[in-house]
Amino acid sequence: MRKTMAVGLAALIAIYFLGGMSARREIFPWPQLSALKKQVVGEKVGAPSRYTFDDKERLIGDESKTLVTCPAQTDRTAVLLILGQSNAANYGGQRHRSNYGARVVNAFDKKCFVAASPLLGSTNTRGEYWTLLANNLIASGQNDNVILAPLAYSGSEVARWAADGDFNPVLVDTVKQLQDSGYRITNVLWVQGEADLVIGTTAEAYQERFMSMVNTLRQHGVEAPVYISIASKCLEPSNGGFKEHIPDNAVVRAQLALSKSGHGIREGVNSDALLDGDDRYDDCHFGSTGGEKASQAWLNLLRSDGRLESSR
Repeated sequence: MRKTMAVGLAALIAIYFLGGMSARREIFPWPQLSALKKQVVGEKVGAPSRYTFDDKERLIGDESKTLVTCPAQTDRTAVLLILGQSNAANYGGQRHRSNYGARVVNAFDKKCFVAASPLLGSTNTRGEYWTLLANNLIASGQNDNVILAPLAYSGSEVARWAADGDFNPVLVDTVKQLQDSGYRITNVLWVQGEADLVIGTTAEAYQERFMSMVNTLRQHGVEAPVYISIASKCLEPSNGGFKEHIPDNAVVRAQLALSKSGHGIREGVNSDALLDGDDRYDDCHFGSTGGEKASQAWLNLLRSDGRLESSR
């Protein structure tokens, strides 16, 4: 009896370890048993989500959005095309929503939605500060309506936005959708550079690729000024960055040179210098205070340039 029990126990232990090894290494009989289970039980269905993404993880649907009629553009309407990587996308530490209802909208796919974080058109589902900027533009008296058209991808290098890059056709499509909706882009806001610092893009290569993107915009009827942010800071390996930041680097030199090159390119917000460690919730992405500072800096810049344009 004891011998039988010992043999049975040994067999169970052997089966246990064989099963564990089979599962870890994906060897017989684990794959076959898993396939059989899927046929009998079926695939496990994930919990439903209110969000929908495209094949590049860009947010393209949110069941909580409020669809509204797109407001007509007047000379007091700002149409902001927002481009770049994660600090232009939905990675902010604070969410915002329109304080003015349908006067601040998120334009996407020829439709308009009352603006609220996260914005359709960019990656991730956290916060952003563009809706805060839009609220402040109206509160300041600068604009009556603000159209936000974001197109930002986390970790994207400038090369992917150039004429031969995979984001360039999406950029062209976004511009055409705005134009088909009756909108003339008034400002292009570019927040990008951290990824290129990490991969070692030279100043010359950065300028060439950025100008290729600007040329794409010009070729498709966008005459608006393009604001290039001074942005290269994203620390820590967990964010794909370095341990420490060197302010004088090739990407920043390229961005500063581009802002003085003409072609309708202007210097945007210098987030490298503006934000300190407390303003980035993970040493890279803008937290609540970081978003507030960036929004205020963009407001000051756009108001100043708006007064300049109106005085000409």
